Parts: sequence; structure tokens; C-alpha cells
Amino acid sequence: MYKLLIRPILFRFDPENVHHFTFKTIRWLAKIPLVSLIIRSLYQKKDARLAREVFGLKFKNPVGLAAGFDKDARLFNELSDFGFGFIEIGTLTPKPQAGNPKKRLFRLKKDSAIINRMGFNNGGVADAVKRLKKNKGVLIGGNIGKNKITSNENAVEDYKICFDALFDVVDYFVVNVSSPNTPNLRALQDKEPLTALLNTLQHKNQQKPQQKPILLKIAPDLTNEQLLDIIEIIRETKIAGIIATNTTISRSGLKSNPELLNEKGGLSGKPLTDRSTEVIRFLSEKSNKAFPIIGVGGIHTAKDAIEKLEAGASLVQLYTGFIYEGPKLIKDINTALLETQS
Repeated sequence: MYKLLIRPILFRFDPENVHHFTFKTIRWLAKIPLVSLIIRSLYQKKDARLAREVFGLKFKNPVGLAAGFDKDARLFNELSDFGFGFIEIGTLTPKPQAGNPKKRLFRLKKDSAIINRMGFNNGGVADAVKRLKKNKGVLIGGNIGKNKITSNENAVEDYKICFDALFDVVDYFVVNVSSPNTPNLRALQDKEPLTALLNTLQHKNQQKPQQKPILLKIAPDLTNEQLLDIIEIIRETKIAGIIATNTTISRSGLKSNPELLNEKGGLSGKPLTDRSTEVIRFLSEKSNKAFPIIGVGGIHTAKDAIEKLEAGASLVQLYTGFIYEGPKLIKDINTALLETQS
């Protein structure tokens, strides 16, 4: 029903406006008695065989929602009704920021893709914490970044602020240094600044009575040499794992309107399917499966998800596939996983 009736209507309007409209609609529907129960009955797949234990956390199933969809932690309880095993909120920054000027979100329908240059638009970490305190049992990842006005030299302070603020209300952390939409942010992926940043956060983590997993989200545009550096950084800093991958700045092989292809920002969706799987496989094989990987990028079918798991991912996340394929995709993946186990 989503692809035949709902998506064609939504795709006639500006994607950012549709995103806000959809949030308001889901929140409104969830207040109607029995609606949440109906949604759960339609989309959730409950089976003990789907459960996973990864970096010390227990996931009811391995399909999560990637960061960027519920940036400000406004809808995580309602979104979990659609069958996600976990929800990643953010990217959050210490101070509220409007992000980049609009228009900044573009659909590439012929490619089943999206270009975004949102620029970490969010209401600030303190505002999100208030809502996260109302969590009804959803496993939450906290994706953290730096404010645009913060220099790279001072970036570590922004990550520390977010880490401290979120520590009691999230289950794991994701350090985002791979978005292409904040100027010079990806320079923090270089070995020296990245090692210093992760060591600082790990030191803070070790001061806590009970530590929480810290993951690093990386770009798909890294070379093999840079990926080998990432493996070495994980070994040195002893963080919990990797999320592979963020959006790409590549525009190769696309079929959509050339005017759209000239838009700056990160590309997500089907064009990223193969590259993100390649990165997962490379990291898994070269590290000898030394750390867990969450696979994200171009998952539009159950087959896409299974390929990432077979390449070495322990969990997967959806974003653009959720927008193009609808909530049925979550159930399809979990159903297919059960079929592979039978």
C-alpha cells in the first residue's frame, strides 16, 4: 500500500516538508487508541531467533533506523512500533543550529537515492535529552558531532559535551566525523586527530561506573589505505566498532536529472549499495573480524541486508530504503533472516 498509494502522493511535495508532515502524522496517529497496536501487528516480527548480542547490548532484531531520520529524538518511541530493533538519533551538537540554507534535500527518483546537505540541523543536545528521558524501552544510539562554528582544533570539546549530556539516556554512542555537509569535518577522519578524539572519549568512558560502547561512523569514500588506518585506530583506541557507511560525495553512474546531480551534499540510497558492502567486507576481512560492524547504505531489499550481514556486518540500519520502500522493508528483512535459519 505504501509504494502504490502513499509514496506517490508524498513524492509530489518537497522532501523536507514531507519529512516534517510525516512526523506530525505519525505522532498524531499514535495518540489514537489501538493505532500503535495495529501498526505493531502489521510490521513487527517477533521471534527469539532474531535477537542479537553485539558489543554487550541485546538487540531484539538486527534492523535499526540510521541517524539523520530522527535527529532530535522526537519520534523514537513511535518509530519503534514499525519493527526496528534499535533507533539511532542525531547527529546532535552541543548548541542548536539551523543547518545549511534550504533547499537542502533532493530526491533522485530514477536512482532510488537522496542527496542531502542538511548540515547537522538540530535543536541541541540538551533539548534532545529531555525527550530521551521519556524512553519506553527503545534501544537508542546517540550520534554526536560538532557545531559548524567550532574549529577542528576545538572539535573534541564539542564531542565531550555531547558525550556527557547523553551518557545516561543512550545505550551506545556514534562519533560522526564523516558527514560531507559540515565544512572540514571529514578532515577529522585523518589518523592523528581521529585517534586523539577517540582516545579522549574512551578516557571519559573509562571514568564511568559502567562504560558504554563507542562506535565510529566512516565515509564510503575512504581509500583502502585509509580503511587500514581505521582498523589500526580501532585497535589502538579500543572503541567498540564501526558503522559503515555514511553518505558519499561520488556521483558516478547516476541516471537522474543532471541538475540534481550538481547539487552538493551526501548521496544515499541504491547507488551506495555495493560500495558500502565492499567497505564492510574489507574491514571485516582485513581486521580478521576483530570488531563489530553496523552495515548501512543502500539497503532497499531483504537481499541487500543479508549481503551486508554475510559480508561481515553484525547489524544493519535503514534510512533511504525506509523512505523509498516503506516500513514493510523492516519486516521483510527479519522474515528473510528467519528463513535463512530454518
